[in-house]
Amino acid sequence: MDTRPIGVFDSGIGGLTVVSEIFSQLPGERVIYLGDTARFPYGPKSSSTVTAFAKDDCRFLLDSGVKLIVAACNTATAYALPSLCDEFDVPVIGVIHPGATAAARASTNGLIGVIGTEGTIASDEYQKTITEIDSKLSVFAKPCPLFVALAEEGATETDAAFLIAADYLEPIRQANIDTLVLGCTHYPLLKNVIRRVVGPQITLVDSAEETARTVADLLRTRDIAANGEPTHAHGFFVTDLPTKFAELGERFLGYPLPNIEMVEVGPIASTE
Repeated sequence: MDTRPIGVFDSGIGGLTVVSEIFSQLPGERVIYLGDTARFPYGPKSSSTVTAFAKDDCRFLLDSGVKLIVAACNTATAYALPSLCDEFDVPVIGVIHPGATAAARASTNGLIGVIGTEGTIASDEYQKTITEIDSKLSVFAKPCPLFVALAEEGATETDAAFLIAADYLEPIRQANIDTLVLGCTHYPLLKNVIRRVVGPQITLVDSAEETARTVADLLRTRDIAANGEPTHAHGFFVTDLPTKFAELGERFLGYPLPNIEMVEVGPIASTE
């Protein structure tokens, strides 16, 4: 039995979608979560900057004694995952391959939409991963950068959110997709609005559930699962605005978060 915690990082609150699934599927595992809120958002930043930030995040989690790291940020996964896997001794899991796998499995007409940040869409990682899984699949990708700000502000059920979603999603809806990948861990917070825009006939794929399954499989194959009683001994850390994070996190998870600590993990300014 390995009682070391699982580390999860994101640029803000979006990674809590993955944490929620880990809590559900792996109740005996402890989680250390880092939201890099001081350097949020990662989506518009360059590959080199995001990679540097992701490495800072991983170093903090490793100093906290984690046995595995989940990059619960699609942009960090797209730009930095190979570097993180090469540099650090613990397994590092991203969210793109699990989400792509779930989308390929869900689609029946072979037309899949992907929405994400500018960085995630520009990287082509979802597009490449989905077509590597099945070359007959077609992918229609669209950046939706304002969705992240709406999620972070808690403005997910507003008229403005609906109008923005309708504008962003119309081109993808017109492509006759039957499956839409929410290619940012913030986007499930807007699932109700997105559903209203695209309609009930389109399957929405949230990579969090599949990522938690990947974590469970890796813990089992590496023989590093905790296998203990359900625990609530988790840790939540941010690099700025802990009060705001607590408010939004509680609204999302449905219960109060424990004490949230503010930490420094690296320089605030761009590394370029």
